[in-house]
Order: sequence, then structure tokens, then C-alpha cells
Amino acid sequence: MVKTTSAQNKALVLQAFDTLFNKRDYEAAEPFWSDRYIQHSAHIAPGRSGLFDLVRTLPDTLRYENHLILAEGDYVIAHGRFSGHGRPAAWVAADIVRIEDGKLAEHWDVLQDEATKAQSASGLPMFGDAFPE
Repeated sequence: MVKTTSAQNKALVLQAFDTLFNKRDYEAAEPFWSDRYIQHSAHIAPGRSGLFDLVRTLPDTLRYENHLILAEGDYVIAHGRFSGHGRPAAWVAADIVRIEDGKLAEHWDVLQDEATKAQSASGLPMFGDAFPE
């Protein structure tokens, strides 16, 4: 069993997300995800193949950018934005990932369309310091 630190787990998640979502390098991304990967998202089919197959259906303009990442033990929470997926609004996501043996082993998410300034009751952006243009 590989034991990793919180800092290593955060770096692992960021590198895995960049490799899959931004670089779209499926071969290089595969070793980041466990072959026993458990998917809890209502939007993604089971397993590593479900995630990779979904990403393959999205436009090449898909981008992930991270705003905040936290880790506690084997769990990482990444607050990020998925844009360029072909829908009118970017998705702001809280992705929760469990790390096991140095790989992404389990995933949950909370997704929401990013609000414009006109849509925001609080008057504050959902991601970063500025509203989307």
C-alpha cells in the first residue's frame, strides 16, 4: 500500500485533471486513475472508462481550471471550473476524490452552472474574483 501526504495527493489530483481534461492525453491519464475506480457522480457512467468515455464526447475546447484545493488524509476537494464544454454556462464544481495507493480511487462531485453578475443574488462570483464575461 502506497502512503501519500496531503500535499502529494493535491498535486496528484491537479496533474490528473490537467492531463485528462486539458491535455486530453488518455494514455498518460490512465495511470492516475485506479482500475477499480468508483464513480459516484450522477452524470458519469461507472469506472475509469465511464469518465474517459464522457470526456471523449466533449469538445476539444474543454478546459479545467482550479481555484482552491484542500486535502485531509486520503481525501482531496478541488473547487474548479469546467469551461468550453459546449453549454451556455461553465460548470463550477466541487470534486471530492479519495486517493488509494497513489491513484484516484473514488469520486463524488457537486456541479452548478456558473452564475453571471446579473444572476448572482449575493453579487459575488462563484469562481475566483471576477464574473465570467
